[in-house]
Amino acid sequence: MSGIITVGLDGTDHAAAAADWAAQEAERRRSALRLVHAWVWRPTDVAYVGDRAAEERWIRNMLDEARSRVAREHPALDITTELIVDDPVPTLLAEAARADMLVLGSRGYGTLTGYLIGSISMKVLRHAAGPVVMVGKPHSGTPQQAPGVVVGVEPGQIGDAVLEFAFSAAAERGGTLRAVHAWSIPTALAWSPGSLYLVEAANGLEQINREVLAETLKPWRDKYPQVEVVEQFEIGSASEVLLSNSADAGLVVVGRRSHEAGLRRLGPVTHAVLHHATAPVAVVPHDCPPG
Repeated sequence: MSGIITVGLDGTDHAAAAADWAAQEAERRRSALRLVHAWVWRPTDVAYVGDRAAEERWIRNMLDEARSRVAREHPALDITTELIVDDPVPTLLAEAARADMLVLGSRGYGTLTGYLIGSISMKVLRHAAGPVVMVGKPHSGTPQQAPGVVVGVEPGQIGDAVLEFAFSAAAERGGTLRAVHAWSIPTALAWSPGSLYLVEAANGLEQINREVLAETLKPWRDKYPQVEVVEQFEIGSASEVLLSNSADAGLVVVGRRSHEAGLRRLGPVTHAVLHHATAPVAVVPHDCPPG
């Protein structure tokens, strides 16, 4: 572990909320906090004639103000800032590779208005080598750092890094880890009463799924005995089950594929959670080296 949590800032309220969340996380983990902004001057890209020096001053002031604001709330925290002259996507990918996690602001919550994750963030989410946490501006009166952690578990498909991240986050918070697994009756069995009877005679599909989930979690329960684990086992759509169990969470952890093209890297469940979860969402590549 690098001992660094990095935040990508762009001057918006959502990025400020991401910095606040990351500062609490860094303090909890005894990590350093790094605030960065990627910027390339392209006066021909816009319809007006800008001032390069003025724009650079604005960015540096934005970084300084963010650092001062966070430092007032977390005076013991090691905070650094950097203006990086480069395109945002490669800059943030490089930051994600060197940090324990990269934290970005998410511009929307819930229903259709939740489809507001910017194109830069989506590219970073699809290609980052390490965990990326998306944080939205909290609703008034909503606690931003509730202790509970929720992780979506698909036995046989979830990578060790995802469970390592989820258990570690729950251990740091001293909160409960809710391991959510959604399942459904295979179509072939649903249309074959004889086959379904045989499965039920062997303790049933539900019991088999419960046993597989328990076996998947066992090594991590052994490694993190201090973490209280609740196994949430429901029949239904994976995204709906996961979202319904994350309303009061402080963090939702989902996995990301590494060998698919485009949006398929995120997968439909992770994509839905990113756009509709009201809690911060950590997206962890399945093949990310466990921290």
